[in-house]
Amino acid sequence: MITIAVDCMGGDHGPQVTLPACTEFLDRHPDAALVLVGLPEALKGFSHPRATVVLASEVVTMDDPLEVALRKKKDSSMRVAVQQVKEGAAQAAVSAGNTGALMAISRYILKTIDGIERPAIAGQIPNAKGGATTVLDLGANVDCSAEHLLQFAVMGSALVSVLSGDESPSVGLLNIGEEVIKGNEVIKKAGELLRSAAKTGDLNFVGNVEGNDIFKGTAAIVVCDGFVGNVALKTSEGLASMFGTFLKAEFSRNILTKLAAIAAYSVLNAFKNRFDHRRYNGAALLGLRGLVFKSHGSADAMSFGNALNRAYDAARNNLLDRVQVRIAHAAALLTVADASA
Repeated sequence: MITIAVDCMGGDHGPQVTLPACTEFLDRHPDAALVLVGLPEALKGFSHPRATVVLASEVVTMDDPLEVALRKKKDSSMRVAVQQVKEGAAQAAVSAGNTGALMAISRYILKTIDGIERPAIAGQIPNAKGGATTVLDLGANVDCSAEHLLQFAVMGSALVSVLSGDESPSVGLLNIGEEVIKGNEVIKKAGELLRSAAKTGDLNFVGNVEGNDIFKGTAAIVVCDGFVGNVALKTSEGLASMFGTFLKAEFSRNILTKLAAIAAYSVLNAFKNRFDHRRYNGAALLGLRGLVFKSHGSADAMSFGNALNRAYDAARNNLLDRVQVRIAHAAALLTVADASA
């Protein structure tokens, strides 16, 4: 039985999205159980044979400063959900709440894995191959050293091996060009470390990649700092939203555009579905001594359900153990990198 703790209060919509998603998830996964965490009035009346309710008295809002979320709201639904992982009552936690608060609370309660200095947010961006490119970091670390980027690559490889079954997923380093000589000093040094990791068999590093390679699917994993990764993520989401708006506009303009849109509807709709971010919702907070997944704050029930699915797959396939094994295997390289830093 895989048990997941859910912060039912997080996100823009809270229980009106999380509770229906939880019900559908439980119905589709007979070997799963949920620990639902939230305010008493929000969870009143919810019942399922494989769901346990744990009450919290506070909620971390999307606007709460980190100090408030971490130091003052010690009985928030977010913190109580993460605490379930710490205490062994759940194998993973899922929240759609404040990203910075979730990272800070998770790091404070769960601590980091030996050999990892900074946890990273790893999410998936749809690509032209019909799948998704895993990108990290997506916003947890704005200023990264070359050593951090190496750690992200090792953790990302563990994540993708769990999700895809590929034990040696390809890794690319996001840069302004494919050439080794391009990029700032941090990126150049990160490239050196990643090439060394490839020689020792710790990574399947394919070299530098550019921004468009994320959408091409050139590499299974793309490593970058959190500032760049978050910009790429928001750009991808904006393009998908713009395409949906375009479809609606073409159906409402005039009879000619309506006829053209109807004729091409199946192709356009398939394209829209392929790049639908709801299919890939659920970013992993990697580098912690426990599994925590972040859902998009504006997620609907379908999208939040996919975040639950991602946490379920990670727990079922022992993602935490795999990350620790890969980090331990690359320990010598990471130690040398830290010493040089």
